Amino acid sequence: MDITAPTPLLAGLSPERFMRRHWHKKPLLVRRALPMEAPFVSRAELFALAAGDAVESRLIVRRGRDWTLRHGPLPRRALPPLAQGGWSLLVQGLDLHLERARAVLERFRFVPDARLDDVMVSYATDGGGVGPHFDSYDVFLLQIHGRRRWRIGRLARPELQAGVPLKILTNFVPEQEWLLEPGDMLYLPPGWAHDGIAEGECMTCSIGFRSAGADEIARELLQRALDADEGDEGDNGGRIYRDPAQPAVTAPGRIPAPLQDFARDALARWLKAQGGFEVALGEVLSEPKPGVWFDAGAPLARACAVRLDRRTRMLHDARHVYVNGESFRAGGRDAALMRRLADRRVLAAHEVAALSDDAHEVIGQWAQAGWLHAGDGQEDER
Repeated sequence: MDITAPTPLLAGLSPERFMRRHWHKKPLLVRRALPMEAPFVSRAELFALAAGDAVESRLIVRRGRDWTLRHGPLPRRALPPLAQGGWSLLVQGLDLHLERARAVLERFRFVPDARLDDVMVSYATDGGGVGPHFDSYDVFLLQIHGRRRWRIGRLARPELQAGVPLKILTNFVPEQEWLLEPGDMLYLPPGWAHDGIAEGECMTCSIGFRSAGADEIARELLQRALDADEGDEGDNGGRIYRDPAQPAVTAPGRIPAPLQDFARDALARWLKAQGGFEVALGEVLSEPKPGVWFDAGAPLARACAVRLDRRTRMLHDARHVYVNGESFRAGGRDAALMRRLADRRVLAAHEVAALSDDAHEVIGQWAQAGWLHAGDGQEDER
């Protein structure tokens, strides 16, 4: 992807200029962002996905001022009649289940993959929506079928409606309003309040980019430490805090400084055993979403192109590559090719042939795990 080239996807801005001017800063309305002669997912396909156990889905129904929320699986009989207005079906993670959804996502890979959340599609009957709300993450709202009217506004102090199962704002004051048709798109940074209401039957695709909080990342890192070290003494060697020189105290509630040092050293030793903080973070960020599973694959021929499975998360830093929660260290040509696979999600046959025997054995294991497949190795023209 040429990040310096203007693109209709971003209203004639290049990805470079969009990230500098709008990302995390201000909204952008884009007319005819993508050609949309037909939606990439049909209503029937979306309903079928919502009925499955492996797909996260929600049904939201509004009757006057009353809202109801039901979580999936949602078989067709659980959905209201199509002629009934005011309801919405939200289906998460379509990029994990449909290659066509993954292809849409590929157009937005000028944003780091580590920030990616998922592709969601919301189907709504006339008047359907989820109420005025705000998100803590960046989102592109792409209209793929029908029309939806969006109202947006800044909100300094959000106040939420009590007694409803959704986070609906009570003090939403719209500043701008647009009617989006198929192919139109609206980008919103975190914190911008918005309300989208279907005008007739419609489907909207949300490409969301997570903004993980400090507490969330810390919890995930610590949980990973606990999971990895369960039943294993690790690099701390089963050390136990000892204090033979501890004097009698008059302030028993005070934590001894040597105990603080012991705990700090234990954490540092664990990070070192994991390969350092960067490795632990890379493994956390590349972990697939809960409920994601892979079908066993086939052995990989030596001279064939490869492509990552649409569900695979692959990242890299200066020293490691990370695939589905696991870290691998590579150097020289192997490292360059592995990073290329993470960035492009494909390697041509001649690039695979250039891998060392050890690196080829590793990607062969990924193939058998279903993390990548033999493919044409050609990047899509986008």
